Amino acid sequence: MNSLVVLGATGSIGRQALEVASRLGMEVVGLAARSASDGLAELASAYPNARIVAADPQPEAADAFRTRFGDRFRHGPDALVELGTVEGATVVNGVVGAAGLRASLAALAAGNRLALANKESLVAAGPLILEAAEAGGGELLPVDSEHSALFQCLIGEDSDDVLRLVLTASGGPFRGRSREDLVEVKAVDALAHPTWKMGPRITIDSATMVNKGLEVIEAHFLFQMAYDKIDIVVHPQSIVHSLVEFVDGSLKAHVGEPDMRVPIQYALTYPRRSVGVADSFAMAGVTLEFFEPDRSAFPALDLAYAAGRAAGTAPAMFNAADEVAVEAFLEGQIGFLDIPAVIESVLSRIEALPVVDVGGVMAADAEARRVARDLIGSR
Repeated sequence: MNSLVVLGATGSIGRQALEVASRLGMEVVGLAARSASDGLAELASAYPNARIVAADPQPEAADAFRTRFGDRFRHGPDALVELGTVEGATVVNGVVGAAGLRASLAALAAGNRLALANKESLVAAGPLILEAAEAGGGELLPVDSEHSALFQCLIGEDSDDVLRLVLTASGGPFRGRSREDLVEVKAVDALAHPTWKMGPRITIDSATMVNKGLEVIEAHFLFQMAYDKIDIVVHPQSIVHSLVEFVDGSLKAHVGEPDMRVPIQYALTYPRRSVGVADSFAMAGVTLEFFEPDRSAFPALDLAYAAGRAAGTAPAMFNAADEVAVEAFLEGQIGFLDIPAVIESVLSRIEALPVVDVGGVMAADAEARRVARDLIGSR
């Protein structure tokens, strides 16, 4: 089994990946986080042979880490990227935001297995990610529960036999509410996810269904599937993690309790399976419900499809505008329904360009953020 590098080690995905690695007996050789925090110091002490990286630390904290951990510690975005190139490693990328993109590219170019939980990598630069995997011989495995489910359902199947991919969505805290009901909701309401415990941005993205739109774009690149063959269905129980429908009318679904350790473990052990980290699933008494998403209440879904079909840098701009709008919503500067409105305005104001290199992607990201901030400032 490969050694393990965890980028975003102090976050939810990172800590669960380390729990799974401990069960599997994997050697942890690299740990990275955004800041030189107490959480990263705790992990550095727990894994004394691992290299430690803080991507964007405060100078005083970086000095303290260097004194405490010596040559094991490095900092800066380049150090984060370099950690993804450790020879023969499985790299879990749980970094939040565009900072994870270069690390994903580096891991794949180095021929490593990339267990990907960083949405921005595929959303913003899907063509570059696929090129890096092909050129470097790296292996790309999804960690998100929905994409892991689709990946597992597609094993052994011919792509020509696939009628459609169906991503399931919990519906978040506002399932069943009308657009009018959402005018006055506050951040505390949107952060109350009924199923998953996640960071603030992804929780708000779940409430707006932006998250599901991003997953549609990811699925397009991961499985080379046209957008009109990728659907969404609301499934509040979060038991069916996603489905594949075939041309003969058959469906395959991945079913189980909502536990992120399961797809994380599969990405680490593929193509084999290991003793589960979750309890055996009790089927008796389980009720499964499925509903069409309300696209009027949650317009971000159609915006994501439009950005995906526009291709080029449009998905990167969608993601960047959302990140800025979510931050503004959390700070009370804009309302809940302003989030998709800001995204739509940004996409209408900036022309999408072909994705040629990382520099072009980051330029589009920066321009989308600038326009989004200007729009928010004028509201």
